[in-house]
Amino acid sequence: MKKILALGLCICMTAAVSACGSGQGKTAAGTVPAQAVVEKTAEGSGGETGTPDGNAEGAGAAGETGAGDGRSAEMDAPVQTEPLLVYLNDFDGVIGDLFKEATGYDVEVVAGNGAETMSRIEAEKSNPQWDVVWIDSMYDVYNLSGDGSLLTGWEPENAANLTEFSKGLVPDNRCCWPTDIHAAGVLVYRTDKYDQSSAPRTFADLTDEAYAGQVGMADPGVAAPAYPLAAYFFNRLGMDGGKAYFNQLFSQGLKVYPKNPQVVQALASGEVSIALLQETNAYDMVAGGEPIQILWPEEGAPGSTRVAAINAGSDQMEIAKLFVNFLLDPATQQKLVDTGDEGYFEPSVNGVNRKAERDENAKMAVADIEWGAKNEAEIKAWFADMSAQ
Repeated sequence: MKKILALGLCICMTAAVSACGSGQGKTAAGTVPAQAVVEKTAEGSGGETGTPDGNAEGAGAAGETGAGDGRSAEMDAPVQTEPLLVYLNDFDGVIGDLFKEATGYDVEVVAGNGAETMSRIEAEKSNPQWDVVWIDSMYDVYNLSGDGSLLTGWEPENAANLTEFSKGLVPDNRCCWPTDIHAAGVLVYRTDKYDQSSAPRTFADLTDEAYAGQVGMADPGVAAPAYPLAAYFFNRLGMDGGKAYFNQLFSQGLKVYPKNPQVVQALASGEVSIALLQETNAYDMVAGGEPIQILWPEEGAPGSTRVAAINAGSDQMEIAKLFVNFLLDPATQQKLVDTGDEGYFEPSVNGVNRKAERDENAKMAVADIEWGAKNEAEIKAWFADMSAQ
């Protein structure tokens, strides 16, 4: 009798093992992807992290064990029933395909400028639809953490890759993670109107009467990078000093355009000859043959920090964590430099090669995140009033 029972148990175990093995490799909704990535929490739990290209190096590839408990990474992987909904700026939509290729999980991207994205999030306040927000509006995103909208206190595995500069951009509550920093405003001037001896060399130079009516910039209330640009001056000079600086520029005919592409058009047409211009737009103008010279001020160009944050109420929490961790992988950021829509930026992690055309001595200056978030509404309102006059 014992032999019969033992034989029956053996048959059942064999059937169970066969059933587990038959489901590997599926990536459709409701199934487990062939590749899994595991993160740690701020408290230090969790396992290893896979590489975006699926290589075994770095661990986490299918077939490897998880956090030392003998289970495979695939068995531990969360099951997806619908695409991860990511709100991001109107560029780098390629991230969905990159994440799908690396993990097997689907991503749905909703793109828009900074103001549009934050308005969408506000409109959905009572019933958020998004899982991850990944935009340039660091200060807006930080403000979302004030009412519990964001996951806080969590640290991705790949946060260990952050540069020293980027570590200083992580807020104390860990509500968002910097993925890159680009210049919200390098100094740009037309070379058919100015040369090195006559062009402005510093931001302070812009208040010179010689440049009256010639300076343009994007609107801090509309363009995502433009608020970090304004916030830098207000943070550096103080609220009164910042207002005095821009008052002088407005009195001399400062032209404010909705977004950086409109600043580009104004420069190309000669409507303005000098601009505080987002760096990708500036380098694209040079590549396009426009008579434009880019200058990185010695004090540093105001930086716009792109951050990723997770909806605290997301029903795809583990996959959302995988996505943010993926953004902090050096291989992911290298692909964004090489193939993204706006590849001119300072990577937030070590081990990434920057665009060859980008000034190797480029220096960034970023307003404190808590200060910038606290004073955002006042600065934007003040700028809107001044622009309307």
